[in-house]
Amino acid sequence: MAVTLTETRPVPVRHALVTAAVSRTAVLAASAAGFALAFVVAYVLFVRTEAGRSVENGVVRSAQAAGNTVEWADPLRQADQVVLLGGVAVLLVVIALVRRRFALGVTALFLLTAPLVVAQLLKLYVLDRPATGDRFGVASHNSFPSGHVSAAMAVLVALAIVLPRRYRAQALVLGGVGVAWVSAATVALGWHRLSDTVGGCLLVAAVTCAGAAVVSARRPDGDRVPPLPVLCGLLAPVALVLVGYLVLGTATSGAAQFVAAMVLAALSAMAVVVLLVGPLRRVAFDPAEARVRRLLRR
Repeated sequence: MAVTLTETRPVPVRHALVTAAVSRTAVLAASAAGFALAFVVAYVLFVRTEAGRSVENGVVRSAQAAGNTVEWADPLRQADQVVLLGGVAVLLVVIALVRRRFALGVTALFLLTAPLVVAQLLKLYVLDRPATGDRFGVASHNSFPSGHVSAAMAVLVALAIVLPRRYRAQALVLGGVGVAWVSAATVALGWHRLSDTVGGCLLVAAVTCAGAAVVSARRPDGDRVPPLPVLCGLLAPVALVLVGYLVLGTATSGAAQFVAAMVLAALSAMAVVVLLVGPLRRVAFDPAEARVRRLLRR
């Protein structure tokens, strides 16, 4: 009687954190929620509390007293935002046509304009700044979120999306330096407070991730990612706002607050861009690329 022996291979035991995975759409949705929550936290802490308004109004007064000592920010003073945005829109169309990706160009144009429309609607009709009796006009009207920073951030995102995906992360990081300069320059010129610049970056990031989540849900790539990016997307933006609020509050003199606000504006802009790289890096905004991915998986 023959006995057949079959070899059974041991099944590898994996840790629960390794086997647990979520879709890319979940990561994008969590990031959108995290950026939106951080936007609300920034508004409440800096705009709705007396302590936040007091510190930031001191920064505005210091910026106005600085006068012509911030020549490095003068290029922003001379720039025509409407002309620049129009030029960027044309550039997006040209890149899309050269790449023969018309649908991708439409998506990039939408992600350029949608955050700017939302920012203006929130600033003019939804959010307000309590009157403080400050004699400086700039310190009394609502400027949250910053239109200049929102525009710079939206331009960066739109360009990064219309370019080939393999360049997206590099484009975001390199372009983030420009957004950081715009953020610091608006503070230096006395146009905006720190919270305005942070709010502008967070708003664009939230709208972008929400749009990317819709795209990912319609064109799922089938990839599964660890749950850690979900937690990071939810918590990291809020932590960024809290750190900025605490650091700015430690500055005692007006000059120290002014310098701290400029530095924090630049660093916060770069931090938001870096937090945005992970969720957006592999999203197939291009329908043609999504079709190729599906064919390769068959």
